[in-house]
Amino acid sequence: MEQKVRNIVIVGGGLTGLSTAFYARKMYKEAGYTPRITLVEKAPVLGGKIETLHKDGFVIEKGPDSFLARKTAMIDLAKELELDHELVSTNPEAKKTYILHEGQLHPMPPGLVLGIPTELKPFLRSGLISLGGKMRAMMDFVIPPRREPGDEALGDFIERRLGKEVLENVTEPLLAGIYAANMKTLSLQATFPQFAEVEQQYGSLIHGMRTGRKPTETHTGTKKSAFLTFRQGLQSLVHALLNDLYDCDLRTGIAVTQFTKTAGREESPYRVMLDNGETLEADDIFITTPNFAAAPLLREHINVAALEAVKYVSVANVVMAFDKTDIENVFDGSGFLVPRKEGRSVTACTWTSAKWLHTSPDDKVLLRCYVGRAGAEETVELPDNELIAVVRKDLKEMMGVTATPLFTEITRLRNSMPQYPVGHPQAIADLREELRSAMPGVYVLGAGYDAIGLPDCIRQAKEWASNAVQAAQQEAVKVQV
Repeated sequence: MEQKVRNIVIVGGGLTGLSTAFYARKMYKEAGYTPRITLVEKAPVLGGKIETLHKDGFVIEKGPDSFLARKTAMIDLAKELELDHELVSTNPEAKKTYILHEGQLHPMPPGLVLGIPTELKPFLRSGLISLGGKMRAMMDFVIPPRREPGDEALGDFIERRLGKEVLENVTEPLLAGIYAANMKTLSLQATFPQFAEVEQQYGSLIHGMRTGRKPTETHTGTKKSAFLTFRQGLQSLVHALLNDLYDCDLRTGIAVTQFTKTAGREESPYRVMLDNGETLEADDIFITTPNFAAAPLLREHINVAALEAVKYVSVANVVMAFDKTDIENVFDGSGFLVPRKEGRSVTACTWTSAKWLHTSPDDKVLLRCYVGRAGAEETVELPDNELIAVVRKDLKEMMGVTATPLFTEITRLRNSMPQYPVGHPQAIADLREELRSAMPGVYVLGAGYDAIGLPDCIRQAKEWASNAVQAAQQEAVKVQV
């Protein structure tokens, strides 16, 4: 039987787009189709925010630096690409994480799970929270669950259960650091829906997290580790995908400007217009760009208010290398977090050479500082010399680092951190339902929709590729009937 050709256009060449190409090609072939895939990326390179620099024996991540091991989509993809042997774990001797409090670094108490205390003795001994704040947190055991249905702000939820001090001193730097967000505007259901589930099931967040929490470590064949990366950097996965997608048409430096529908049943249902004047036929369109780039393409077809409601925050990574002999302090952990109330430019610092032993020569130290968060993005755009100066000032005052770096690498990740507003999951579900009705075969996915982590992007790619194949098969059956 002759295989049916399927024209597939993927908009965006980051990890979501490349993973979509990988799984769409694989699944369509398995279903008996011949997928003809064209991926279009506006930037000059593929891989999105993932970028690894090899310099003077260092492995430096200019974008994301690792991924959660318990979210296995990335491990699964690495296995399919025969890259899983390159996975490396964090240094087991660098488990401690610190939080800045009143200018001093305090170790996070053992037993914190996503910022929620599950071991009471270490929490009650911690210098991060006052006696009054600890007493308020213990009220979680008696405060009744929220009865109103629907979403709420993550910060409001934590403050309601554990109090303002725990929110500001512990959970905000830990959880908001993931999103560079304002906890008071960030959707609970879009970020940590399990918190609401635990509250409803157990009546207490602390009790529920103590009783029902899942292990935060995953055995990957190397060592148990909450986070993983690749020995030569995360860009290894991008390179492996590009090598595997040799038979796909991967285009860079070109933007999609418009989608139009066609009239005839004998042709592909969509035309994709490019800014170089070319037109592509498409049976399926996967839009993997940030929401603000997807909205103009879809505005003439559906209501894009749900896309426009997701604002993006700019951040910067400032990576500094030092001679180990110039650093007086011993790094006995993976780094530290800085609460918003501390008023610092640096929001967090990873002691990269301690956390990831493969990233630095033995006689060197590598530090990675994060700058920028919701409501405080101006530092990101400082000239390089001024940005380096404010980061070095913070490092001196917080860690006592006075040495001049061997070199500094600055990466500005503009409009890179999606901020999910309250009500986001339902708004996106409604948008996708409208899209399914108005433009069947057009899909939206990526960090701005269903979680921002790298494994989440790959998981979405796999799920929506599968959904597309199922829809194509169902449509084929209708046509035959």
